[in-house]
Amino acid sequence: MKPVIYVDNNATTGVAPEVLEAMLPFFSGRYGNPSSMHTFGGSVAPELATARAEVAALLGARADEIIFTSCGSESDSTAIHSALAANPDRRHIVISRVEHPAIRSLCHHLARHEGYRITEINVDRHGNLDLAQLGHSLTPDTAVVSIMWANNETGVIFPVEEIAARCRRLGIIFHTDAVQAVGKIPMHLADTAIDMLSLSGHKLHAPKGIGALYVKKGTKFFPWLMGGHQEHGRRAGTENVPGIVALGAACRLARHRREDENTAVRTLRDRLEQELLARIPDTHVNGDPENRLPNTSNLSFAYVEGESILLMLNEHGICASSGSACTSGSLEPSHVIRAMGVPYTMAHGSIRFSLSIYNTEAEIDAIIHVLPPIIDRLRRMSPFGPGSGAAACRMQ
Repeated sequence: MKPVIYVDNNATTGVAPEVLEAMLPFFSGRYGNPSSMHTFGGSVAPELATARAEVAALLGARADEIIFTSCGSESDSTAIHSALAANPDRRHIVISRVEHPAIRSLCHHLARHEGYRITEINVDRHGNLDLAQLGHSLTPDTAVVSIMWANNETGVIFPVEEIAARCRRLGIIFHTDAVQAVGKIPMHLADTAIDMLSLSGHKLHAPKGIGALYVKKGTKFFPWLMGGHQEHGRRAGTENVPGIVALGAACRLARHRREDENTAVRTLRDRLEQELLARIPDTHVNGDPENRLPNTSNLSFAYVEGESILLMLNEHGICASSGSACTSGSLEPSHVIRAMGVPYTMAHGSIRFSLSIYNTEAEIDAIIHVLPPIIDRLRRMSPFGPGSGAAACRMQ
């Protein structure tokens, strides 16, 4: 198997060695249930408290404001359902057009089957949120506003603290899906009006299957999963002890490595982007260059399909992802790229590179060396190349 160059960290991250080491004992020698009355199980409970404190420290929150879940999607669903239960007479939800499907699909379901009214806030061509539209959309009927902290495709950062403050003044619950932002940018939730925040372990070098929901103290909360007394009655289900310990360890690492995310990782990202823009004509950056996560670069290459680029990169062991949601029988670009109004000939050739602290200069050099010939080859094969009649039609 070829060596892998992994630049798809917004999809998932590798488990950090320190995180793996921390969680392994809880698969074997320390496998007790922390809710048990006996010492063997009860001795695990302090480890959960330590992990909870580590998550809270990364967020700038209180430990008793952290609820462990199975993933970011569960945290998102719990937050939305809780906000609606807290405001049963309100029937309006505000989200953005570029939210993750964990939010958009849920809200569309609520609209179709439960009669809620959904407002989706637009973004401009740089992926920035239309704050004027957001302000006009808030009404006495609004139960919850859910806006992501950073977009998973473009890395664009939204002013969620400002939005949360506006919602607080109007008595509206505010939730943010911060799955991509946690660990990459500084947070101090105690100083914000954010009511609820979702995160996922596998986005910050913990394993899949563990997440958390922050609920600000004093926020009215209704559990989504009910049954046992776990998580102080806020989320039923036997605790995923190895995952929780791993998430705590990952949050501790992220707190210490955040400076590297914003210096070393950013430097690698910028070099990759600048070199590709210089070497490949008709290439465009999707997203606000000055207002992005330090690890994310979404590039559109005109006149080619993103899936073809990915297949050829894969032959070189390079793992990236496409900004296009093309599947069998569909040629539509992703909802994020469409919302930004990216031209048709660019939209289908969108590729996201998302780096981590484990990427190296040598790996960036390899991508810079491999990708320009791939784009050149695909453009020569494409009937939609520059100057073609088909390209002109697709531009319309």
